[in-house]
Amino acid sequence: MGPEHARTVTLDFPVIDNDELAKIRHIDKAMPGRSSATIRGLYHFDLGAHAMEDRLAEMCAEVDQAIEDGAEFIILSDRDSNKDLVPIPSLLMVSAVHHHLIRRENRMKVGLIVEAGDVREVHHVATLIGYGASAVNPYLAMETVEHLVRTGYITGISPETAVRNLIYALGKGVLKIMSKMGISTVSSYAGAQVFEAVGLSQEFIDAYFTGTETKLGGVGIEAIYTENQARHDYAYPEDGAARAHERLWTGGEYQWRRDGAPHLFNPETVFRLQHSTRTRRYDIFREYTKLVDDQAEELKTLRGLFQLRTGIRPPVPLDEVEPVSEIVKRFSTGAMSYGSISREAHETLAIAMNRIGGKSNTGEGGEDPERLVDPERRSAIKQVASGRFGVTSHYLSESDDIQIKLAQGAKPGRAVSFLRRRCIPGWRARVTRRPASDSSRPRRTTTSTRSRTSSSSSST
Repeated sequence: MGPEHARTVTLDFPVIDNDELAKIRHIDKAMPGRSSATIRGLYHFDLGAHAMEDRLAEMCAEVDQAIEDGAEFIILSDRDSNKDLVPIPSLLMVSAVHHHLIRRENRMKVGLIVEAGDVREVHHVATLIGYGASAVNPYLAMETVEHLVRTGYITGISPETAVRNLIYALGKGVLKIMSKMGISTVSSYAGAQVFEAVGLSQEFIDAYFTGTETKLGGVGIEAIYTENQARHDYAYPEDGAARAHERLWTGGEYQWRRDGAPHLFNPETVFRLQHSTRTRRYDIFREYTKLVDDQAEELKTLRGLFQLRTGIRPPVPLDEVEPVSEIVKRFSTGAMSYGSISREAHETLAIAMNRIGGKSNTGEGGEDPERLVDPERRSAIKQVASGRFGVTSHYLSESDDIQIKLAQGAKPGRAVSFLRRRCIPGWRARVTRRPASDSSRPRRTTTSTRSRTSSSSSST
């Protein structure tokens, strides 16, 4: 092993622009003896239902040949798609190659870089890195941002700055996901596959996403091909003038849109829920629950897949069933800390649980001392965790249940990620001094809870 084995390519961010990708693509010019290879993830539209599956197999063979030829960087690209060439979904493409190389014991010989047009969100980047990509180049998203600036949809910024902002946002979004998972470095996140598949068959998972959990089962490569082909056909209709006047889909995956995907919570359900609670109309609330139940039967939720088994045994008489007033006493809220939501939300949850006889949870953020002895606003469940401010005998004595966290995964960077402007006014660690003694320095103890910002809590 010589010094040439110590040469590495280091990236500051997992998301790279076109210039950085070009440097990797032409690395042989800057570092003679090192090379890269570009593998196209495209298949011809009229080759039948197995076209995508066959192309994935061909891509794996091309990667094997590139490694034999000395390539150290494999660029998986869906560029240059057109009416005849259909792009393969980037996540399927990278995971198929990643697991193929693992099975061939060649994975450590190359780095995988993804050049994809279907990457536009943080989750897309996160999954690509989680399934083996070392870097991601969202070329279409960057070109879209440039277009929005040049056409005046976005003003007060240059195209170059807009692209940098996009890259920064995607990269920081991935780091935020990693920090919530307790993962400190991108190298630890890459290939970790910290995901669970929903709606994919075990056969499909074993072939292309080996090791991923899929509890429900679902569709296979044929359905993926059909959906992918439908998107391509919509983009390239036989009659090009049919959609010349139309704009892109409005989306609607995350928020309801009139012409978008259906949602369980839509204007009809939200109106009935709000109206019933504000007017205390139980009959309207039942209309709301019926709408939700009917939509569940349309397979908008996982519970919509289940049906009650009837006729197996006689029904239980209603007079033998617990009344609602007793059932709600077993209700409890999630452990959401004061700083993670707001004072109003935190106290409202406590008030609601106290009124029905249930239990609210302080979360790790503790509870304001003024609420400890207020039967209307106190939380029945108190949490204790490492480094928690305000764990006093009074705090513990005013609890029905105590939850002690014995171990916790690391959360690197979570404290510094809170912006100062998000700090809740008045929520500071209250500091008291104890008299100094001859044997010790003055000590400070806190009688309240932590702040949402590290700067506030560091004063203690």
